Amino acid sequence: MNLSNYSQHRIAIACLLFSASMWGLIWYPLRLLNEAGMSAVWSSLIMYLAAAVLTFPVLYRQYKVILLFRADLAALALAAGITNVAFVVALIEGEVMRVMLLFYLSPLWTVLLGRWWLHEQLPPSAIMMLIVAMSGSAVMLWDPNIGFPWPHDLADWLALTASIAFSVNNVLARKLASVSMKVKTTVIWWGVVMTSIVVLLCQQTPIPDVTNIVWLGAWLLGWGGIVAMTIAVLYGVASMPVYRSSVIMLFELVVAAIAVWWLTNEAMSVHEWLGGSLILLAGYGVARAEMAENISK
Repeated sequence: MNLSNYSQHRIAIACLLFSASMWGLIWYPLRLLNEAGMSAVWSSLIMYLAAAVLTFPVLYRQYKVILLFRADLAALALAAGITNVAFVVALIEGEVMRVMLLFYLSPLWTVLLGRWWLHEQLPPSAIMMLIVAMSGSAVMLWDPNIGFPWPHDLADWLALTASIAFSVNNVLARKLASVSMKVKTTVIWWGVVMTSIVVLLCQQTPIPDVTNIVWLGAWLLGWGGIVAMTIAVLYGVASMPVYRSSVIMLFELVVAAIAVWWLTNEAMSVHEWLGGSLILLAGYGVARAEMAENISK
């Protein structure tokens, strides 16, 4: 590796660590906005609208591509919208680490959807990791008072919904490999905006009666958070193999765990940590399997 490639590699790692750290911390300003009177769905709408308005040039220049792939891009927008809205609401309503660990089942859903939808091979290692992940979720969701490992509350259901929707998002992104990342990012951001609007209309949620500072805070969180995280992760993912970036992005959970310990009084039980560890092990296993497959090619 020459000096130029080494520097690019270090910048890519730094970008991924930055993005992972931001995702591990974003729940906190969202909770502050919620406490100030702006609900999670309203926060999602304002944040992603702030990001989406920057993409008007892309919509103008790439409208022919968008029309050509309109069906798949519409599905991508819907999947992304459900992912982000469900995830944000789950972070507000539930325990941060529990929500994030349940969300990290997404690599395994992606394996299954890729097999069913794109007819990708399902190697024995993937089957083994799927069993490990499902075992982890069962341990994590087990409640001695209820017995059967089933989601306990709305936050659990939303975290699992976000996890599955994110997997659909990933599979559609693979299917749309010929479409530029700019177009897909634009569609994803507008998908979150549209989904947020639909949810708010269905809930008949009134406009939040909050100060201008709260509105500005949500808008700046979109620019300084969503836009910055997206650019950073796109650069990082484009600069190294997917399996490696997937492992680096697990740093999000480390940041989240430290932040939760420092900023809240939330605590996970032993069986929740055990289940979460199995889920992380499975996610790492999928990344290693992708590495082995790429090397064999």
